[in-house]
Amino acid sequence: MKNTAALSLAVILGTSLFSPFSHAAGDPEAGAKIFPRLCGGCHQVGESARPGFGPQLNGIIGWAAGTSANYVYSDAMKNSGVTWDRETLIAYLKDPKGVVPGTRMIFWGLSDEEKLDNLLAYLQTFSQ
Repeated sequence: MKNTAALSLAVILGTSLFSPFSHAAGDPEAGAKIFPRLCGGCHQVGESARPGFGPQLNGIIGWAAGTSANYVYSDAMKNSGVTWDRETLIAYLKDPKGVVPGTRMIFWGLSDEEKLDNLLAYLQTFSQ
């Protein structure tokens, strides 16, 4: 009986260690260091965030693209039909004009998966 319980526990732990859902999706502290360098010139987050060259990004997960208050979006963004979730944000940050052709966002793209995960983990710490 003890061997069966131990084996069951080992299988459960082993499976969870290698599950794609078992690891944290990024490091918010590392993302906090990336955001100012890559995003902060145009976007703000936090309690006093305001739109600038780009919209403020508090609560971006779940937003319909082109709908943040107090920002004038391109027609391409307003009409994109995109809702920002993890997958669409990763795709957009890798290739903005590939996801929303005609966007005004000027960004060369970010292909480093770890940096993307960290940046998204950081953005998820800000809700509206």
